[in-house]
Parts: sequence; C-alpha cells; structure tokens
Amino acid sequence: NNSDTKGGLYQFGITVPLAKNLIYDKRRAMLDQAKFALKMTEAEQTVLTNELLLEAENTYWQWVQDYEIYQLKSKIVAINKNRLKLTKKTFEFGEKPAIDTIEALSQLQNLELLQSDAFLSFVKSTQQLQLFLWKDGQQLYELSEMIYPSDNLAENLAYSDFEFLINNVNAKQINSHQSILYYNQKQNTLESERRLKWQSFLPKLDFTYNFFNKENYPSDFLPLFDNNFQYGLKLEVPLFQREARANYQMAKLKLNLNQIDTNLKIRELEVKIETYKNEILNYHTQIDLSKNNLQNYNRLLYAEETRYSNGESSLFLINSRENKVIESQEKLISIRTKFMKSFNKLKWMKENFTF
Repeated sequence: NNSDTKGGLYQFGITVPLAKNLIYDKRRAMLDQAKFALKMTEAEQTVLTNELLLEAENTYWQWVQDYEIYQLKSKIVAINKNRLKLTKKTFEFGEKPAIDTIEALSQLQNLELLQSDAFLSFVKSTQQLQLFLWKDGQQLYELSEMIYPSDNLAENLAYSDFEFLINNVNAKQINSHQSILYYNQKQNTLESERRLKWQSFLPKLDFTYNFFNKENYPSDFLPLFDNNFQYGLKLEVPLFQREARANYQMAKLKLNLNQIDTNLKIRELEVKIETYKNEILNYHTQIDLSKNNLQNYNRLLYAEETRYSNGESSLFLINSRENKVIESQEKLISIRTKFMKSFNKLKWMKENFTF
C-alpha cells in the first residue's frame, strides 16, 4: 500500500495502582518479613547458644562433684584400711575382741563398694563432659586417658559474686530479653501479613498510560496528553469477600495468639528468674548450715575415737559416727553443686538480655 510508511511502531507506558497494592503489596510484605525473620533468627540463636553454654558448664560442675565424691570415698577407704590393720594387731595382742576385726572388715568392704560406685559415676560424668569437647573442623575430641578437674567446689568466685549477679539481673528490663524480642519480631511479621490481607478488601483500580511513536520520527513526550498516547482505568471489584474476610480474621487471630504467647513467655521468664534467685540464696544458707553440721559430726567422731582408745566405746559406734561424717560431707558437696548450677542458670539468663 503506497499510503503505508515503512518502519515499526513502538510504545512504552506505565501502570500505577490507585487502590489495592498502592501502599502495601506482596513484594514489600515479603521484604519486611525477611527483615523481621533475620532478627528473629539472631535472637533465637543467642538464646540457644547460651542454653548450650549453660548445659556445658553445669555438666562440668557435675563432673567436679562426682570427682570430689570419689576422692572422699577413696580417702575414707584408705583410713579404714589402716584401721583394719590396727584392729588386727590389737586383736593379736589380745587387747580387742575378734568381733572388732569383723566390724572393721565389714565397714571397709561397704566403703569399697561405695568407692567403686563413685568411680563409675565419675567415669560417666567424664563421658558426658566429652560431648562438649571438640577439635578444629568439628571433630569429636577423644580422651585417650583419664582427666581430672583443676577446680573445686569449695573455692569459687560465685560465693562472693552472687549478690552482684542478683542485683544486675534485677536491673534488667524483661522486654529486653532475647526471647521476648523474638516474639516481638514475630508480632511484626504477623502484622505485615495482616496489612497484606487487608489489601484484599480494596478494589483493584489501575491507571495505565502508553506513549506511541513511529521509528525515525522525533519524539515529543510532553505534554503527556497531547499527541500519540493512550490511557485508561481498569476497575475490578469482587462481588463476595468471603475469602478476604476469612484470611483477614485468621491473620488477626494469629496476632492475638502471639500476644498471648508473649505474655506467657514474660511470665515464664519472671518465674524462672525469681526461682533461680531464691535457689541461690537458699543454697548459700544451706552451705553454711551444712559446714557447721559437718564440724559437729567430726567432733563426735573424734570424741568417739578417743573413748574407744580408752576402752569406753566400740568400733560399731565409731563406724556409725564415721558414716554420719561421710553422709554430711556428701551432702555439703551436693549443695555446693546445686548452688553452682543455680548461679550458672541466672548468669546465662542475664546473658540473654540485650542491655
């Protein structure tokens, strides 16, 4: 056709939403939710890391306890071996009856059983501790020989620092705990989802503008509504909003449920903190009482041994006094371990606060 001109016709334009997706859309929601998810992951990682460190440290102090109990039993076994030798000699010299040798032997055999059981507990604790020992490259550290703790339960800075720790935790704001921050970021994620669901109620109203031009023709873009243009409005209104209402209500329910979970977590943290503080104070008092009790039992044992040397007592009473001393020493070691574990729980709880 001679009236046709050669060349192509091109167009470019833009579509702008005027109602639905104008302020908030799925892409912006996904970007916001990704930012909130990153903060949630960081908070969760901090809490899990501190829980792992708490478990490792308390496993260590359990290992120290089992070792000290094994040492205690070994010391008592050595004392009773010497006592048995001395009793046999006094029997040979005719100073003591034969029944005393049987009494001393029975006590020794009973203590050797307790020593064997204490050693087994120490070996098990060593194996549990080994779970937290790693080489570079995430290789498990295999123990080639028995290891022994260099620390002891009787000497630790926790006995003097516990009041400072309690005051430090009291000064913390519960909302700054990483677990609460996790729920807060989750709330932001759910709020983003609610805003996105709200867009479903809005009609879809899009404005479209297209500019046309012929190749090799000078372009005259302005004014926009002068020559060679096309524009239009596209309106879509759903007749029913059942799905939109259901999705929006579900989003609101998720927000309410997360708020309840947040309040529950706050209460749980407050109870834990109070429990740990009470345990620390109580165990610290029990340590003093247990030490006094141990001193009294040692005095009774020493007095009984003095009476026995004077022929006024029996080996049975000495063994009975000695068992009380052993029981009291084990009790003191156990209370010190409980104190250390409660101290560590509160210490690592403090590490979960951001400020």
